[in-house]
Amino acid sequence: MVDPAGDSPGQALARRFYQRAVAPSLAGLPHAAALLGDGSEVLGYDDTVSTDHNFGPRVQLFLEPGAEPAAVRAALAGLPERFEGWSGLQVEVTTAGEFFASVLGVDPAAGMRLADWLLTPTQRFASLTAGPVFHDPAGSLTARRAAIAWYPDDIWRYVLAAGWLRVGQEQPFVGRAGGVGDEFGAAILAGRLARDLVRLTFLVERRWPPYSKWLGRAFADLPLAERVGPPLRAALAATGWREREAALCAAATEVAAATNRLGLAEPVDPAPRQFYTRDIRVVDAEGFTTALIAAITDPEVRALLARLGVRRPDEPIATLPGSIDQAVDSTDVLANVDRCRAAAPMLGLGPG
Repeated sequence: MVDPAGDSPGQALARRFYQRAVAPSLAGLPHAAALLGDGSEVLGYDDTVSTDHNFGPRVQLFLEPGAEPAAVRAALAGLPERFEGWSGLQVEVTTAGEFFASVLGVDPAAGMRLADWLLTPTQRFASLTAGPVFHDPAGSLTARRAAIAWYPDDIWRYVLAAGWLRVGQEQPFVGRAGGVGDEFGAAILAGRLARDLVRLTFLVERRWPPYSKWLGRAFADLPLAERVGPPLRAALAATGWREREAALCAAATEVAAATNRLGLAEPVDPAPRQFYTRDIRVVDAEGFTTALIAAITDPEVRALLARLGVRRPDEPIATLPGSIDQAVDSTDVLANVDRCRAAAPMLGLGPG
């Protein structure tokens, strides 16, 4: 249940904890306060099930650089052992720069390079921009959240192009597998394509997707989900490959039309078409990849494309790893900032 202020139960608990217990104990000591980072309550998706582990009143306090944390920690020593019946109260004392750098590998206040954007999983951006801010008089949190609100346009084109390439690489396989009687394989492929189309929808809507547990929940809140969601559900529920292929094409057509409406590149026909001479239908995913790449002018992004073997806007694109979570699907990597940064050469970026 969401409270009248728009908070989820965990967010509301954190807000009360800060306002009624933490803030009064600080006696005016300069700070900012928020609930950011890991946890379903940061995204606003917690419920009663969430309370069985790692749940309770918690907040981060952000001091200005150079501030002495000893006075704050001394003030917090007077907090009660329990709040509203909850034990295990958590108050993290840090600075905005240190906290954001611990999540992203870089402090966005210093500027975001191409590598910083592409080596950060989108779920990490979500964890920093979705949580509630309770107090920020100096604007240190607001400025950093604004700096990572969304990709610069040419990096946006690049990750959109990579997302469409992923779709194009496997889109015809549903019909190919189904055509030889492998309905199980076609269903597995449909699930992969549905996930890629969901993530493309987030890119089109300029919204950071959360990690897999909440991907469907967050997708349902996107305006475009009303049009993309029904055919994707039909594709996942289908028992035959032709029905599955038709539903995937319908969903891809909606995402394709929405991509055109962004005006980031020359429009591409979003209607399904025949795959070569085969009895298979696909959307021209590669056409979107080519159009988006051709529209990129940023020298740093074009240099990345050249390192990946894309030297002319009109040439076929075979390799485009995109961002870290387009290239890697491993929790052990995506949840570890050092491992993400170490993946820079794989993405064509050089040392991270």
